[in-house]
Amino acid sequence: MARGLLYALAGAAMGAVAARAAHAAFTRNRPADLASRWTRKNHRGEPVTLLEGPAFVAGSAAAAALTPGLPGRVRAAALLAGAGSGALGAYDDLYGTTASKGFKGHLTALARGEVTSGAVKILGIGATGLGAAALVSRGPLDTLVNGAVIAGAANLANLFDLRPGRAIKVGLLAGGPLLAASLLRDAPAAAALAAAPLGAAAALLPEDLGERAMLGDAGANALGALLGLAAVTRLGRPGRIAVLGGVAALTAASEKVSFTKVIAGNPVLNRIDMLGRRPADPA
Repeated sequence: MARGLLYALAGAAMGAVAARAAHAAFTRNRPADLASRWTRKNHRGEPVTLLEGPAFVAGSAAAAALTPGLPGRVRAAALLAGAGSGALGAYDDLYGTTASKGFKGHLTALARGEVTSGAVKILGIGATGLGAAALVSRGPLDTLVNGAVIAGAANLANLFDLRPGRAIKVGLLAGGPLLAASLLRDAPAAAALAAAPLGAAAALLPEDLGERAMLGDAGANALGALLGLAAVTRLGRPGRIAVLGGVAALTAASEKVSFTKVIAGNPVLNRIDMLGRRPADPA
């Protein structure tokens, strides 16, 4: 456990330091045209930067590359899953439209012959998820299951990036038990793999809660993909299938149900969601 804890601390620290350094570099002295391209209105209608997302991708990638204890194939899978899904998310951040929304909307548009930025992202993240899974899986069936978990987690994390800090909190709540289990079962590589994105995400949480920045598709997709990868490298096949079922169920539910309304209507979830945030605007 001592070695796993050391690797986890190293991964979290590297992710945090690299993410903060990248965020400072990306947001300092930006040209006006670059600042405008990466600025969006949040739920209050206030402008926030999306550069938190690329900062998370850079920080988690640096941690995946430098954290000790990761086998070469796992390190390569982390770089592919995180950087690949982050790049595809950034493409959607910059060039996406609201003409088609949701998983179903983009696939429906694709069936009509309309290639949306969201469809490109869905197909691309599916491909990077399978590629990352192939590096850490045993056989075709494991590759398909693991790839679906990685890609599905990337998409699901993005569905929570609708309020300040929400996607990061969901990531911390999902990744924390995975990290703890890896430490308790003396799995140093799995612990380091889970800790790196959690450290990067936690370091950027103050910017997100302060409504100065948001993960956007780039950051949320990368966070979900990396946690999905950490899950498939740690869990047995029954656990991975259970995770895949949960991800699929929540994704399907998001097409019919507003997560924001569900969270607001539950006292416990709402308290967690509002923790550290500015108070809601009066009606």
